[in-house]
Amino acid sequence: MSPGPSAVLHIPHSSTVVPDDVRRTFVLSDSALERELLRLTDRYTDELFVLDPSHAVPVVFPVSRLVVDPERFTDDAMEPTAARGMGAVYMSTTDGAPLRGSLSASERAELLARFYEPHHAALEAATQTVLDAHGRCLIVDCHSFPNGPLPSDMNQERPRPEICIGSDAFHTSDELVAEAVTGFAAHGLEVAVNRPYAGALVPARWYWSDDRVSAVMIEINRRLYMDEATGEKLASFADTGAIVESVCSALVTAHADPSRRRGA
Repeated sequence: MSPGPSAVLHIPHSSTVVPDDVRRTFVLSDSALERELLRLTDRYTDELFVLDPSHAVPVVFPVSRLVVDPERFTDDAMEPTAARGMGAVYMSTTDGAPLRGSLSASERAELLARFYEPHHAALEAATQTVLDAHGRCLIVDCHSFPNGPLPSDMNQERPRPEICIGSDAFHTSDELVAEAVTGFAAHGLEVAVNRPYAGALVPARWYWSDDRVSAVMIEINRRLYMDEATGEKLASFADTGAIVESVCSALVTAHADPSRRRGA
């Protein structure tokens, strides 16, 4: 096996940072903004999803998804959430209230150029580096989700599982999904596939065109590690992190060496 990391940890929604000049374009009060940040931020996922740098390289979006959302298609015609005002550049809150005032096409393009495009360039560069070293790359799309559905969520089912595994029909093998499900279930956690959220991000350069890039999304129910009312960590945070590390390590190892997959 070639030296160096064989996977990328993509962490797109962990930040609560809203630059001052962007904040001035929001029409929310400070308290309403704090509520949106509490609802939408995958807090601490940059601490939960941590692997040895020799195994995986993290790519972390440095600002809040309320600034721009790097997990959305920039073309609203391709992005289902755009119909709810929550495409790549959010115009609405989770309640459907206005987030921003009017936004011109040039202002939208400027936001994407400033935040979205550099992040995706970094993700592409990390993926290419792994491909160059190993001939294949696993992207783990790292998220958390609220225990109850948000008003803006397309899936309003209750109760929600403790773990959600997201897959892509082209980039996620059945074996990869089974490895993730089995890994979390071995720790006594309830696992669902593509419920309440579905899919796994792959950079556009390889999307549905290059099966050397594999991807799986892992979503952790926030009630496992944080107080959803305050955003504070629970005493169970360290244990949850240990489980996430164990499962992610197994996924990376299995992807790098298929002979070590469960049942192989």
